[in-house]
Amino acid sequence: MITEQQTASQTENTHVPLTRSYKQKRPEGKWDVVLIGSGLGSLVCGVLLARQGKKVLMLEKHYTPGGFTHVFKRKRFEWDVGIHYIGEVHIENSGLRKLFDALSQGQLEWADMGEVYDRIIFGDESFDLVKGEKAFADRMKAYFPGEEKAIDRYMEAVLDASRSARSFFMEKAMPPLLSTLAGGWMRRKYMRYARQSTLQFLRSLTSNEKLIAVLCGQYGDYGLPPAQSSFAMHAVLVRHYFKGGAFTVGGSARIFETIAPQITSRGGAIYTNAPVAEILVRGGKAVGVRMEDGAEIEAGAVVSGAGAWNTFSRLLPNDSQSQGWAERMNKIGQSAAHLSLYIGLDATASELQLPKANYWIYPPGYDHDAHIARYLADESAPFPLTYISFPAAKDPDFLRRYPGRSTIEIITLAPWERYSHWENTRWKHRGEDYEAHKAQMADRMLAELYRREPQVKGHIEVAELSTPLSTAHFAAYPKGEIYGLAHTPERFSERLLRPRTGVKNLWLTGQDVVSCGIGGALMGGLLTASAMSGRNVIEDLFK
Repeated sequence: MITEQQTASQTENTHVPLTRSYKQKRPEGKWDVVLIGSGLGSLVCGVLLARQGKKVLMLEKHYTPGGFTHVFKRKRFEWDVGIHYIGEVHIENSGLRKLFDALSQGQLEWADMGEVYDRIIFGDESFDLVKGEKAFADRMKAYFPGEEKAIDRYMEAVLDASRSARSFFMEKAMPPLLSTLAGGWMRRKYMRYARQSTLQFLRSLTSNEKLIAVLCGQYGDYGLPPAQSSFAMHAVLVRHYFKGGAFTVGGSARIFETIAPQITSRGGAIYTNAPVAEILVRGGKAVGVRMEDGAEIEAGAVVSGAGAWNTFSRLLPNDSQSQGWAERMNKIGQSAAHLSLYIGLDATASELQLPKANYWIYPPGYDHDAHIARYLADESAPFPLTYISFPAAKDPDFLRRYPGRSTIEIITLAPWERYSHWENTRWKHRGEDYEAHKAQMADRMLAELYRREPQVKGHIEVAELSTPLSTAHFAAYPKGEIYGLAHTPERFSERLLRPRTGVKNLWLTGQDVVSCGIGGALMGGLLTASAMSGRNVIEDLFK
């Protein structure tokens, strides 16, 4: 039976409850900072502020904290809803690894996925993405003889764009005066790459459409095909994996479990089942939040990790200023929505010989944008993208938690418009036509799996499909998008996407401040905490 996504029960610290349910007890008193949402951006920002002595309150709409780092369980299985692999964290001296070590106080562990982290597939053709910059380039040159110069130029551009991202994003945390003086210079180089689409830039390097398609084979990680996405976003994403991929030992829920205690142990609190209806603005400054039940919570500052669109369109009072900001967000547009099929099997990953590498499966042909256009026009057309992840094979702790079992996740794109007519139905009660549609789509996704891994047939014990309505319900994204605002060239030109807003004491954090992905969300939290405190919070963290 195909049912909606559901999540695991709350986790508790042995001394202080890690989370509390708003339904059982409301938070009392005034807080230094209220954070809306418990995703990684809010979590990191909250921890850094708590370490500075701030009394922090985190409010999560969902009944499980962690945003897209949380897991959900069924019977004898669990699945990671948002994290399928992470780059750099398995390299001990990498910046991202050091940040996670400091934030989790060394409790997070990472498992290397091995030489091949992604496999790009077009029909019967397969291309492995291998770890190591030189190894990656050499493998591409072996696949595409005669394109050596284009590949070298591509590698140089990816690394150059990624290096320039540091000053571009650091400028976002600067005080307005300094930003006015130095901001243009700090943004200039990154914007040279950001203003170009990925396809436009790659076609300046080569006319080989197959090579371009393979190099763009991970576009699902940022949600836009080559003709629509910013090359700067593409560059940062692919460089993130040049040294390979890794997975969280114990599942992605370990990220919240190991970092959140630094809030609760310092007098802060994290509430689930706590939907915020409005940010309270009085005298031109944010003074707290109003909950959906009408209760008001006072705070010296409000940090929204609910996404820029939600913040400006839903949570702020409906005046001309917020309307103008909302229009700017609408011009950028939302990122992609998706279907995700969560599969539980009655045999282990080793018994079924499941790989650690992710599969990116495309129809024959090398035009990603054309594949999407065809699917948007006709739902019966081949999926423009099928992503298959094997989390039980990646996590060495999975068998301890779930002996004799394994899991698979399959993802494909799903336009919101195909599900919007069910928008006003209740979760788990959306009707027979909805369930029939889900069953049909799940069968199509399973057929893609069986073509690649036929040995799993007959071993599936659980198969549950989530739709864009699931994401909209749990994450409050208006069109079920998973990456916030679309990563177009226009997005990176938008100066409103920074920690400071036009409302005093109201701040943004999370992926819309920087970019999608766990690295982007984490950096969003760092930038917001830096901007709020006027301090180098990374230096504070390592102390």
